[in-house]
Amino acid sequence: MANRTRPTLEKRAKERARQEKRKQKDERRASAKLTRSSGPRREGDEDPDIAGITPGPQPNPWGDDEEI
Repeated sequence: MANRTRPTLEKRAKERARQEKRKQKDERRASAKLTRSSGPRREGDEDPDIAGITPGPQPNPWGDDEEI
């Protein structure tokens, strides 16, 4: 019966190691997320297709808005 304790202890040690690794990974992800969100955006980070667009109606790029 003494042989049964060793696999159980090994399983517990593996599970503790897994939990610790998962905890470290979650902490690393949280700190990376905080760093990304708190840092200032660089000038080149904005999508050039939507640069300068404000919410709401946009002016017509062809100037056809004139009603006669």
